[in-house]
Amino acid sequence: MRVVIQRVSEASVTIEGKMVAQMGHGLLILLGIEEADNQGDIDWLVSKIIKLRIFSDEAGHMNLSVMDTNGDAIIVSQFTLHASTKKGNRPSFIKAAKPEQAVPLYEKFVSNFEKELGKPIGTGDFGAMMQVSLVNDGPVTIVMDSKNKE
Repeated sequence: MRVVIQRVSEASVTIEGKMVAQMGHGLLILLGIEEADNQGDIDWLVSKIIKLRIFSDEAGHMNLSVMDTNGDAIIVSQFTLHASTKKGNRPSFIKAAKPEQAVPLYEKFVSNFEKELGKPIGTGDFGAMMQVSLVNDGPVTIVMDSKNKE
């Protein structure tokens, strides 16, 4: 699994002109699922993201997590995070999981994240054409891959 985590002051997801998720301060998480992903990837990423200290404390240092700040979250599926651009100019998405595998993993990721955060979170709609709006706070953007735990 790959994620792009963005610390935001606000974010929203719109599908076919209807806003389906909206939040203030917190995390916008773009989630890409590949064929080799499983529950272990979900567990590692959710735990890591929930505890990630990327919010400022009183001294202005990044020392607080989304839980510490009572922040919100939106998680959006994004298969294009597994694009391979090695050959040619047209990206290949061969590593991205097919919907029949990806949807249950996406739903489990969202469920686990909500449980750990202790409140409902916003989502997009798997496979839908979405407009994602955000105000990146900082900017702070972090990329993580459960297969390359750096």
